[in-house]
Order: sequence, then structure tokens, then C-alpha cells
Amino acid sequence: MADVNKMKPLRVLIADDDGLTLVVLRKVLQGLGHEVVGEAADGEQALALFESTHPDLLIFDIRMPKMDGLQAARQIRAKRPTPLIFLSAYTESGLGSEAAEVGAHAYLVKPFTAPQIKPAIELALANFERSRQQEQKVQQLNEQLETRKLVERAKGILMKQTGLDEEAAYLKLQKTARNENLKLAEVARAIILAEEARREAQKSVTPSRPSRKDNPGTS
Repeated sequence: MADVNKMKPLRVLIADDDGLTLVVLRKVLQGLGHEVVGEAADGEQALALFESTHPDLLIFDIRMPKMDGLQAARQIRAKRPTPLIFLSAYTESGLGSEAAEVGAHAYLVKPFTAPQIKPAIELALANFERSRQQEQKVQQLNEQLETRKLVERAKGILMKQTGLDEEAAYLKLQKTARNENLKLAEVARAIILAEEARREAQKSVTPSRPSRKDNPGTS
């Protein structure tokens, strides 16, 4: 019978300036069935390996030479958000908050033990998925707000051009979207762009008023 609790194998990038920590992490991760696709001794190397290996999970030390884990994580988050576990032997105030701000999904304090790794990975994956879903919800809400703004503008244009009331203008937008197999926002945006183009064209053909010239012989 299959083990329902068995974790899906992951491609993991690890970074720590302590060689012994890298060895321990590699052995533990391989023992859990994961593949270590890269090992970095500093943040710059971690960034380069991230670009070339496309890992599923990151395990970074916070304090590293050249570029620390926080800086590396910040740049990675901007490029391609990835589940991230931070390691640190430091416990100064605010370090956990800094780690969360740059996208950490789990945190381990050194010295850690091998049995702590699997729960940390599970937590990181769960937090990453939760964060991804929240970002999708925010994006959907922003898209809905943008659609509402576009529809309001398009309705106003139709009402002015055709004399339709607000409800009839909205129904016309809906019917056009349905007939053309387009999103409501796409139809509204097309109407707005067409109106803007019409106004620009109207400006270009409107004759300019002749400038006044002084009458000959006047001082």
C-alpha cells in the first residue's frame, strides 16, 4: 500500500557558507527522496544557480558573504517566487520579520536536527501555496475593479452616442461580448479606444482659427 504521507520529490537548491551544513542538508534531503540541484556558498552563487537549475525549493542561510540570503531571496522573489526556508544561527530581534518580508515560508534556527527538515519543507510548501492563492485572489479583485471602471466609461460613451439609458447600454455591452466571444472588459476597452481615436481624428480635421494680422498702415 502506498504511503499517502510520502512527499513528492523536489529539486532543491541549498546555500550556506558553512560546508558542513551543506553536507548535512544534502544527506538529509537525499534521504527524503529529494534531489539537490545546486549548492552555493554565498548569495551571488545562489542567484546564479537559481537561474540555471530552476529549483522547486530553496534552503538558504541568512548570513552569507558577498550577498546575504535576504538580498538573494528578494531578487528571486521578483523573478520567480519559489518556496523558501531560511536557516540562521542568529536570533537577533527582527530577523524573522525581515525573512518574512522577503518571502520566507519557513525558518530553522541552527543547530537544527535532521527530523526538523521534513516538517519545515511541508510548512514551506503549504505557506507558499497559501500565499499564491491569496495573490491570485488579490489579482482577481483588481481585475474586477478594473473591469468595472472600463464598463462604466463604455456605458457612458454608448449612452451619449446612442441615447440609450444605463441599463440598455450595459445590456448592449453584454450582448456584444457574448456574440463576439469576448470578455466584457475587452468590449468596453475597445469602445473606449474607438471613442478616443474618434476624438483625436476630430481634432486633426478641425480647421485652426486664422491669426489676426495688423491692418496695413496702422501704427
